[in-house]
Amino acid sequence: MGFSSLRSRLFPRQQEDNITPASVDHENDGVASSVTGTDEISKSIEENGIPTEKIDPETNVKESSPIVENSPLDIEKATPTSGRFGDDDPLLKDIPWQVRRIVSLEDDPTEPTITFRYFLLTLIFVAPGAFLSQMSHFRTTSAPYSVFFVQICSNYVGVWLAKVLPAKTVWLPFGGSFSLNPGPWGTKEHVLVTISAASGATYNLAYAPISIAELYFGITINPAVAIFFMWSVVYIEYSFAAIARQFLLYDTQYPWYQALCQTALFETQKKQRQHPSRVSKKQMRVFFGVLAGITLWQFLPEFVFPMLGSLAFLCWVAPKNKVANFMGSGLGGMGFLNLTLDWSSIASLSNSNSLFVTPWWTQVIIFLAFIVNCWILLPAAKWGSLGSWKLELMSNRLFMENGTSYPTTKLITPQAKLNETAYEEYGPIYVGTQQLWNMFFDYAAYTSGISWICFFGFTQIRDTLKKLNARRKNKVEGETINHQYGDQLNVLQRSYKEVPWWWSLILFLVTFVVMMVILGTGNLFIPLWTYFIAVLTGVVVVVPLGWLYALSNFQLPIGTFNELLYGLMVNAVDGHKNPSGASVYSSLAGDAWYRAQLMLQDQKIGHYMHIPPRDTFFAQVFGCFIGIPINYGVVKWVLSSKADYLSGAVTDPTHQWTGQGLATTLTTSTQYVLIGPLRLFQLPIFKPLPYGFLVGAI
Repeated sequence: MGFSSLRSRLFPRQQEDNITPASVDHENDGVASSVTGTDEISKSIEENGIPTEKIDPETNVKESSPIVENSPLDIEKATPTSGRFGDDDPLLKDIPWQVRRIVSLEDDPTEPTITFRYFLLTLIFVAPGAFLSQMSHFRTTSAPYSVFFVQICSNYVGVWLAKVLPAKTVWLPFGGSFSLNPGPWGTKEHVLVTISAASGATYNLAYAPISIAELYFGITINPAVAIFFMWSVVYIEYSFAAIARQFLLYDTQYPWYQALCQTALFETQKKQRQHPSRVSKKQMRVFFGVLAGITLWQFLPEFVFPMLGSLAFLCWVAPKNKVANFMGSGLGGMGFLNLTLDWSSIASLSNSNSLFVTPWWTQVIIFLAFIVNCWILLPAAKWGSLGSWKLELMSNRLFMENGTSYPTTKLITPQAKLNETAYEEYGPIYVGTQQLWNMFFDYAAYTSGISWICFFGFTQIRDTLKKLNARRKNKVEGETINHQYGDQLNVLQRSYKEVPWWWSLILFLVTFVVMMVILGTGNLFIPLWTYFIAVLTGVVVVVPLGWLYALSNFQLPIGTFNELLYGLMVNAVDGHKNPSGASVYSSLAGDAWYRAQLMLQDQKIGHYMHIPPRDTFFAQVFGCFIGIPINYGVVKWVLSSKADYLSGAVTDPTHQWTGQGLATTLTTSTQYVLIGPLRLFQLPIFKPLPYGFLVGAI
C-alpha cells in the first residue's frame, strides 16, 4: 500500500471489468518484458482470476505481473500459445513497428505509484538538477543534468530503499495513511520520479528578464513577484498541453522519439529487476565505473585545464599566424580541425535535445547548418565582402560604430521611453555580422517551419481532427478519449481515469489571474494587454509546432520572432520601453509552449508505460513546484557573484561565465523595444533581415 487512503481520494482509479492487458513475449523484439507463461496464466485465471506472484527474497522484486480479469477479448486470442499477438491483430495494426518492439503491451493496474519513496526520490533528484540546469544558462558551455542520469540512478536508489525502509504505516492527522515501504520497487514509481525530475530539474526561461533588469538596469524585482512569475510561466503550459494532447498524445502515429528512447530504458531496467542475471550485473558495474570516471574527468576541462575544452590544432602549429588562428579556434573562430575533450561542448550542440535520440535526418540538418555558419559564412564575412561592418564579427553584444560597447542604459528615460537626444549622440547601433545572419535565419526558420507544417503536416492534423470529431459523435457515456482509439496502448489506459479538463482550466485561471495582478501593478515591464496576445500566440502554435517536435525531436526556436512581435506592439504606444519587457513577453509566449511540448513528451512516456494520467499530471506539477524556487535562488547567487563577468566589465579567463544568452537577449530586446522594428530595419546593416521570412517560406 502506498499512500493508500490519501492517494485514493486524490487519484481514484476507474477499474473497468472489460479491460485485459495482454501478455506479449518480446524475446525476439530487442526489449523483453516480464511475462508469465501461458499455462501459468490460464491456470491462475481459472483459480482466482490473476496469476500468482513470486517475490525474490534478495532483490524484493516481483517476478511476474498480474493481469486484470474479465476481459471481453478472447483469452486465447490475446494470449496465444506463441505468447504474442498476430501481426494482423486489430489491437496492433495501428501501432508503428518501432513502438511495438519497445513498449510493453501488458499492465498491472495495482502497482503503486504515488508513494513515500516517490516523494523522497523526487526531492533528492530535482534539487541538484534545478540548480545545475539554471546555472548552466549563464555559461558558454555546460554539462546538462540529464534525465537519463535520473532514470538510471533513481532505479538503484529505489531498489535499495525497498530493502532498507521499514514497512511501517504512518497515519496522517487529517485522515488517511501511507506506508513507508509499500513493497518491491515498482516501475510506475520509477517513471513518476523521472517525470517529476524532467519537470522540475531544469531551468526557467523567466530568469532572463529578472537577470537583465538587475544586471544591466539596476532594477531588482521583488522575490515573491519573481517566483510567482516563474511559476506562472510554467503552469500555464498545462493549458497549452491540454489542447495539444488531444491531437498528439493518443494517436499512435506520433512516436515522440525522446519518450520512446526513455521507454526502452525503462523496459530494460524492469527486465533486469525482474530477471537479474550475472551479465546484466557486470554491465551495470562497467556503467557505473565509466560514470564515475567521466564525472572525475569533467573536473579537468571545467576547473583544472580549461584548454581541454578546445584543442585547436592549427593554433598549435602556427601560433603567430592570424589566419590559422581564426580558422582553428573553437573560441572565436571557425573551429576547423578543433577537437574537444569536454563533454559539455558536445552535449550543448543539440538545442537542448540529445543528439543521440534525435532522428538521423535531423542531425544531418544540424551539421549542415554548422558547416554553412562556421566554414562558409564566417570566412566570407572575415575576408570577403559579406557584411559592411567588420568589427566584432562574432560578438552578440551591441556596439557603436567605432567598436566600443553601446551605452544601452542611457537610451531609456525615467518615463520608460527612448531618449532621442542620447540616441542622436551615440548614433545607430551595430551588431556583429554573425549575429545578423543568426537573426536572418531565425526569421527564415520560423516561416520555413510553418510552411513545412502546412504542406506536410496539415493533412495529418486535419485527419486527426476528423477522427476525433467522428468518434466523439459515437461516444458512449462514461467513456474516455482512450475509447476513441482501438490500439492496445489506449485499451490498457482505459483502466484509469483521465485528467478532467477542468483541472487544466483551474490551473490556467489561477496563473492567468496571478499574472494579471503582477502586470497590472506594474511589477514587470509589459502592458497588461500584451499578455493576452502572448497567451493567444501560444494557443495557436502549440499544436503545429508540437506536431513538428513529435516527429523530428526538434523544437523550432521562435524567441526572436516573439520579441519582434512585442517590439511592434509596444512601439505603437507610449512608455514600456524597458528592454527587459521583451524577454518577459518572450517568456510568456515562448517558454509556455516550449515547456508544453516537453510536458506532452513526458505524458507520452506515461502513456507508453501505462501510468494513470492523473498521477502523471500530479508528478509534473509537483516537480515544477519544487524546482522553481531553487531556480530563483541560483539566479540571485550568480548575479551576486559573477556580475562583472556576465556584464562584460571583466573577462572571465575560462571563457565560461560569459552570459552570452543574456547578452543576445539584451541585444535583440534593445533593437526591437527601444529602437523599434520600423526604425531598426531602415538602418543599412539591418535592411536585409526581413527578407528572411520570405526565404524561409520559399
